[in-house]
Amino acid sequence: MANTPQPGTRERIVHAASLLMQRQGYEGTGIKQVAQEANATLGSVYHFFPGGKQALGVAAVEHADQEFAGLLAKSLSEEADPAQAIAGCARTLARLLRDSEWMDGCPISATALETTGRAPDIEQAVAQAFQHWRDLVADTLREAGFPEDEARDLSHTVISTLEGAELTAQVARSETPLIVAGKHLTRLIDSYKH
Repeated sequence: MANTPQPGTRERIVHAASLLMQRQGYEGTGIKQVAQEANATLGSVYHFFPGGKQALGVAAVEHADQEFAGLLAKSLSEEADPAQAIAGCARTLARLLRDSEWMDGCPISATALETTGRAPDIEQAVAQAFQHWRDLVADTLREAGFPEDEARDLSHTVISTLEGAELTAQVARSETPLIVAGKHLTRLIDSYKH
């Protein structure tokens, strides 16, 4: 049986920063705490991120983008009908949020809100993450036969709705907002079918 390679120091640092920023925001996450969570030295953090906290923040957002994109892509591929796939994605997000005891909502929203207008590199990474997620949804809709403009517009609505529902579910400590959002997104997407 092959051994699974252990993540390197840089990967551990980025993963720890991403998780901490997801749970407590960019401002609430210190470099020392990241080093401790990653089982790394403070010198290692600065070695890999000589640009300091902002450079680490960009890497953490990029990591979170890839993780969420993987979850989204998996959900979208599990159903042939894109409307049902979106509902399935909402259910998956609800389950994961519940399983994390309501701690692990959107991986970038706290960082996005805290850094807007103050950290342009992080702001750009956040914008790219949201675009990446919209592109995944739009690609799925296009492949299902939706025209370009409808696929693009619906992808904005899907990601915005899931983001808002996830935040509401986290605050309410309830899966209901995500389940309801998934149900209504399904109806919306179905209404556009030709």
